[in-house]
Amino acid sequence: MADQKEFKENEDGTRRELSNRHVQMIAIGGTIGTGLFLGASSSIQKTGPSIVLVYMILGFIFFLMMRGIGEMMYADPSQHTFISFISKYLGKRTGYFALWTYWLGVLFVAMAELTAVSKYVQFWFPQWHTWTIQLVVLAILMSINLIAVRLFGEAEFWFAMIKITAIVVMIVVGLGMVFMNFKTPVGHASFANITSGFSMFPKGFGSFVAAFPMVFFSFQGMEFIGITTAETANPRKVLPKVINEILLRVLIFYVGAIIVIMAIYPWNSLDPHTSPFVQVFQLAGLKAAAAVINFVVLTAAASALNSYLYSAGRHFYQIALDSKAKPFRPFRKIARTGIPARAIIISAALVLIGPILNSLPQIADAFAFITSVSSDMYIIVYLLTMMAHRKYRQSADFDPQGFLMPAYKLTSPLVIGFFSVVYLSLFVTGDGLWPAVGGIAWTVIFMGVQFLTANMRSRGINSIKIDE
Repeated sequence: MADQKEFKENEDGTRRELSNRHVQMIAIGGTIGTGLFLGASSSIQKTGPSIVLVYMILGFIFFLMMRGIGEMMYADPSQHTFISFISKYLGKRTGYFALWTYWLGVLFVAMAELTAVSKYVQFWFPQWHTWTIQLVVLAILMSINLIAVRLFGEAEFWFAMIKITAIVVMIVVGLGMVFMNFKTPVGHASFANITSGFSMFPKGFGSFVAAFPMVFFSFQGMEFIGITTAETANPRKVLPKVINEILLRVLIFYVGAIIVIMAIYPWNSLDPHTSPFVQVFQLAGLKAAAAVINFVVLTAAASALNSYLYSAGRHFYQIALDSKAKPFRPFRKIARTGIPARAIIISAALVLIGPILNSLPQIADAFAFITSVSSDMYIIVYLLTMMAHRKYRQSADFDPQGFLMPAYKLTSPLVIGFFSVVYLSLFVTGDGLWPAVGGIAWTVIFMGVQFLTANMRSRGINSIKIDE
């Protein structure tokens, strides 16, 4: 009985209640966002068939990043977040910066998702007030996160199942149309539509490069696997299995779906303003296609918001643990249900600020800008995580028998270099310039304040010693 209790509960009171199927679906949910259902047409239009290559390259890079995170988590599955390794191997100041950066990034993206959820609900109920929908949805998802981590896992399981079902049905229907040589408004469904008049860069090399940051942010959230480890039963068994299947999920759910879409509609005939799923299902005779896909994207946005609340709560809890300031002490407590309830509540309360800001015309543009900056800051956190992984490899903690990142000497610098290039590309892709500058400004200001604060404390301590 004692062993069973120890297996299910950590020293700080959190519980390992997430099972293999929960983590599998959380991983899938983190990989598949609303971008695929709504934005794939625009991506295909801008890049042509080479968009498949963009997804494959980025899928491979994210897989390697997750292998690096997985290697550290496998060695120490007690950590509540993968960012803890930044503190451990790059120093507390850098780790503290990464925690605040990631937490704020999660909050702003959660604010955007809450705004999106209300718009999807108003598809059916346009007379409902936006703020009412947002309050109700946030209250429901916060309750799910507060009751027990297992309930969060169950919610994510079914949210992800809806997304998977929609993609699989679209792929099956699309393949059926291809094999039947189905007549479309622009010809016939055929794989020849992908290669006919093929050009690697039909809109120019610049459009191809611009697709990378666009697709990069659609994969954002995959790292959530590295936040569930401390609350997962038998993480050393679950983690390798879940991470190793990332490439397969990318190939099926992204590459597979996009290939089928382009086989039905030649890439240059897709309506960039309409969901490709709606276009395919309407062509197949589903009159309620728009309503069905709206339901799918509603669950996708709710799933993302649910995960962001989970993530924000864990990261604010970690901030409280790492901070010496008195105001953070109450947030170090774990509730009887085994979750950081206070950290979740404060994070959820702050998420409510987003829709308020977004509804004010004077600052709506500023909110959109800050949300873009927060997304860019994810890249900085990813870079720091991979640098921490390199330090881990050189430390006494390194386990040569663990879940190792493949071909580390080659793949580690490859991932770091690739992330750096993606960030640099933001400066030459139009709308990405100022958010990229904002991300760097945040980094410089935060680190500068940390340095000045530490310097002032150091002088204060020295003066006391001299006086004594």
